[in-house]
Amino acid sequence: MLFNTSYTDKEITKQINNLLGKPFSFFQALKLKGVGSKRMIIDEVSPNLHTVINLVNDINYGSIELRPKGILIHIGKGLQRFAWAIPYYRLVIYKTNGASIHADGKFIHFRENKTFKENKQFFKKLLDQKIEFDAQFSTIPYNE
Repeated sequence: MLFNTSYTDKEITKQINNLLGKPFSFFQALKLKGVGSKRMIIDEVSPNLHTVINLVNDINYGSIELRPKGILIHIGKGLQRFAWAIPYYRLVIYKTNGASIHADGKFIHFRENKTFKENKQFFKKLLDQKIEFDAQFSTIPYNE
């Protein structure tokens, strides 16, 4: 789901919290060693996400926030801010010249550059969170 988060709206906050869980507490964030990525350059988006990026020759930036049941991708467009909420069960990540995040027939591709490389640990943490979430609902026993 895509939300305009330029201004605080209690209804949007409630919808995001219902879908992805409330934000991690301060102590949980410390334990995870951070729950947000550094901003990354958006290379490409699916046609149904073109409304949330600058179409002129501007660089588009995005960042990712971890939540207990999914992720929030924050995208800035001028003075507006959008958040794409993706539950872990719909999240698919591809590593192709950067990272490509897919869900619900939409995708966003982050460019591989210095800031992307700095987020390597964050992506590892993201995948660990997804695996931990998916393990809760596994019907096949997992033996180590």
